[in-house]
Amino acid sequence: MYGERAIAEAELICFDNPRPGRAYEISIELPEFTCKCPFSGYPDFAVLRLIYQPGPRVVELKAIKLYVNSYRDRSISHEEVTNRILDDLVAATDPQWMQLEADFHPRGNVHTVVRVSHGTRLDC
Repeated sequence: MYGERAIAEAELICFDNPRPGRAYEISIELPEFTCKCPFSGYPDFAVLRLIYQPGPRVVELKAIKLYVNSYRDRSISHEEVTNRILDDLVAATDPQWMQLEADFHPRGNVHTVVRVSHGTRLDC
């Protein structure tokens, strides 16, 4: 599968944590996130910054890329999309701790950053 079909059928695929007894962090940046403003229909652009301490599962990178790209034509607020993505990632990976920051590009002289988290962060 390739392109739009792969994005439309995207699932958050995970694999077993190779070091379940060790506290460590994974950081993923997705600099080309897009969705649509539910009020104007204009595109919203953001940099997503995910950092997490895995539990039993780690999210596969191509899967998260396709999953995030599935939002490009959805009408959804900054706050809702950030919370929904975190909820889906938590459900898929069951992390020790996870934080998602959505840093939206300014539009109309307004810059928005939404940060949500789940769990308790351990020292690494």
